Amino acid sequence: MLNDYEEFSESQLKIIKKYVTSTSSHIFCLRNLPEVIKGALFSRYSRSSLGLRSLLLKEFILNEETEFSTISGQKEGESDNDLEDQSIAIKKAQNFYDRILDGYGDDSIGELGGAHLAIENISMIAAKVIEDARIGGSPLEKSTRYIYFDQKYEGEYLFYREPILMTSAYRDHYVNMCNHLFETYGKLIPPLTEQMEKDFPKEHDVSKIAYTAALRAKVLDCLRGLLPASALTNMGVYGNGRFFETLVQKLNCHNLTELQEIARTSHQELSKVIPSFVRRADLNHKHQNTYAEFHEKMDAELEVMRDQYTASIQPLDHPMVRLVNFDQESPVKVAAALLFKQSDCGLMELQEMCKKLPKDDLSRIFDAASAFRQNRRHKSPRALEHAEFTFEIVADYGIYRDLQRHRTLTQERQFLTCNLGYYVPKEILDTDMEKDYREAMERAKGVYDEIANELPEEAQYVVPMAYNIHWYFHINLRSLQWLCELRSSPAGHPMYRYVAQEMAKQVSHTFPEFERFFKFVDYDGYELGRLGQEVRTVEKMKSS
Repeated sequence: MLNDYEEFSESQLKIIKKYVTSTSSHIFCLRNLPEVIKGALFSRYSRSSLGLRSLLLKEFILNEETEFSTISGQKEGESDNDLEDQSIAIKKAQNFYDRILDGYGDDSIGELGGAHLAIENISMIAAKVIEDARIGGSPLEKSTRYIYFDQKYEGEYLFYREPILMTSAYRDHYVNMCNHLFETYGKLIPPLTEQMEKDFPKEHDVSKIAYTAALRAKVLDCLRGLLPASALTNMGVYGNGRFFETLVQKLNCHNLTELQEIARTSHQELSKVIPSFVRRADLNHKHQNTYAEFHEKMDAELEVMRDQYTASIQPLDHPMVRLVNFDQESPVKVAAALLFKQSDCGLMELQEMCKKLPKDDLSRIFDAASAFRQNRRHKSPRALEHAEFTFEIVADYGIYRDLQRHRTLTQERQFLTCNLGYYVPKEILDTDMEKDYREAMERAKGVYDEIANELPEEAQYVVPMAYNIHWYFHINLRSLQWLCELRSSPAGHPMYRYVAQEMAKQVSHTFPEFERFFKFVDYDGYELGRLGQEVRTVEKMKSS
């Protein structure tokens, strides 16, 4: 039955039924409503004594100012949405929603509505900048291990023609180099596939479909390093309004023309569905202007500090993965946090007590939090977040692209260059293919060096993904556990598996008591690592 304080007529129930999953339960979902209505409804909900269904009916459905019938596409007598009318109605109703959103003065209200945004034909460089905005958004990107990237459109390879480069003296060098990288990529697919088939012949009990998929992934994993960072990809991004507002504000301030254009177009399209949530990212809005001013002045000052203080530091020379920072008291802090919920003691007193415990007693506490995990999806208690680590990593751009997508961490990268060397897959070493591969890499470095003297940021577009990039992760133990166990799985790329394994090893070496938290890190090597996953996929398809 309905809540005691909610009473509706039969005709009202008929209307409400279109927009909620239940008219009787005290727990229900909204449906058939655009984001602009859902966000405003929830924000109003927090300041109303009405139930959500009553609020929806009285202040939205029956309120002419909201243009509800047009926006929701539920005009009586109409079977299809009139998209143009809907767009006009959203604009007309925006003042109403803005009054609700502004009236509460809480930025978190921007998280009550969201949108799905498709971003197509953007460079690998742009995709990484978009994915830097992690909190509140969920991106998916076209994979380089399942899709061949050597297709052409109207006779041209699909890479970003950067406007500044295309109007510069480097135009021909840039275009010819990108074309050569794609040509080499396509040229090496058949011989490498043939070699892989010889090295890893299909076993009789493995399906042809699974074997072919695993083989393709292995070949493309090896060759993706030839793709330039300008290679075009597609993204799908779901995010709440606050996420998109922040993302667009950042992109508006980016130095690269491509990111500025993505910002303008994204804002234009998002304004059609969640206008109230992204209005402050408009180029003319005071919040956008003040953010741009802050961004510009900060960068200018930091560049001055860089030139003043860093000139004497020697060039980078360290292992691929280096644990830079950690807190020696991390085990005590984690142990105390694990006990906190079960006790009535203060956190500081628990930490002081744990400092005095023998190692065996601390181990019992850690065992209680780790021994009963049955697989990596059993997430550890948040107490593990009291241990934090900073890793510095130098690895190829392809590996960076895979690992950068993890959201619960702090990370930053330097420019993509050709100054830190490049990765050659072992499957190509000592074969006829190695010559073509290395020739493409060295030629790309020559073009990069020429462009970078004048346009260092735009020069990134010509760098092949096999070249190394320098970045850092600042991450807590709980997030690191998830990353290392996920990215060390057999189906993963061998090089990011190595990075994940190495991070787990270094933490375990520094804090042996934490090794138990990496129980599902896979340290084994796999020649055709994707095969097991593909076999399981085929079996699922057969049984469905």
